[in-house]
Amino acid sequence: MSFFQRLKEGLSKTRQVLAEKLDAILPIGARLDDAVIEELEALLITSDFGVEVAAAIIKDARQREKHDADRFRQALAVVIQERLSNHQSPWTCAHRPHVILIVGVNGVGKTTTIGKLAWQFREEGKNVLLAAGDTFRAAAVDQLKIWGQRAGCPVIAQGQNADSASVVFDAHAAAVSRGCDLLIVDTAGRLHTRDNLMEELKKIQRILTRQQATAPHDVWLVLDATTGQNAINQVKAFHGMIGLTGLIITKLDGTARGGVVVGIHEQFQLPIRYVGVGEGIDDLKPFQPAEFASALFGGN
Repeated sequence: MSFFQRLKEGLSKTRQVLAEKLDAILPIGARLDDAVIEELEALLITSDFGVEVAAAIIKDARQREKHDADRFRQALAVVIQERLSNHQSPWTCAHRPHVILIVGVNGVGKTTTIGKLAWQFREEGKNVLLAAGDTFRAAAVDQLKIWGQRAGCPVIAQGQNADSASVVFDAHAAAVSRGCDLLIVDTAGRLHTRDNLMEELKKIQRILTRQQATAPHDVWLVLDATTGQNAINQVKAFHGMIGLTGLIITKLDGTARGGVVVGIHEQFQLPIRYVGVGEGIDDLKPFQPAEFASALFGGN
């Protein structure tokens, strides 16, 4: 099964909600009067697109199609695809080592995501090193080592309760000495409301910058799609504190809130780097706006 088909299956809950309600609001031959437009806007809001984004999408789609219901639905999909493309940019491994700091709250699947990223990069022929910077969660280091074995990537670790910044320092030194293309740093899950834990992330950033002036080159926030609008609060807090360069959306296969992807992308103008739709090592892929919009509205 292609990744697009898995993405389409993963978004089936979101698509089902959208399709059923769109059919009710926009039956064949329906007129696009003000009442219908208000219902459409409310539908996008309840699908976690967000209030402002929903209004903007409806306005844009209506400028393209003012009368025909079927063509309006098509216009919605096109508008969403275009908006998801606005802030996307090709990702390149521009430094050596290129350092990616992975952050997020507890339970979003950071360590698993790192394992899948490492596997993908290894498949592309890159030399990847992993840093076990999550030294607080029980078994986090062991979990990363298991993923490292699956992906064929070594892991630098010091064990549970070690100083995270010290682990990252050692890992960067090892990445330089071994001539690695990529260093991917795991970090402990932390609530975005805990200032002391957020300060620790800034300490890790400072350590990396001292060792390599341009590092970290990327800071990617992992988000659980099932949290819906709460994900927006997480992006706001992490981006404000440490400056994000991209987003990874996981668990799209378990939610009817897939619209939050559009809302986050619009509000923060951050590229969505990867999306995940399963537990397998190959169930994380680079984000493609056209595929996402098509899967969301049931295209082939």
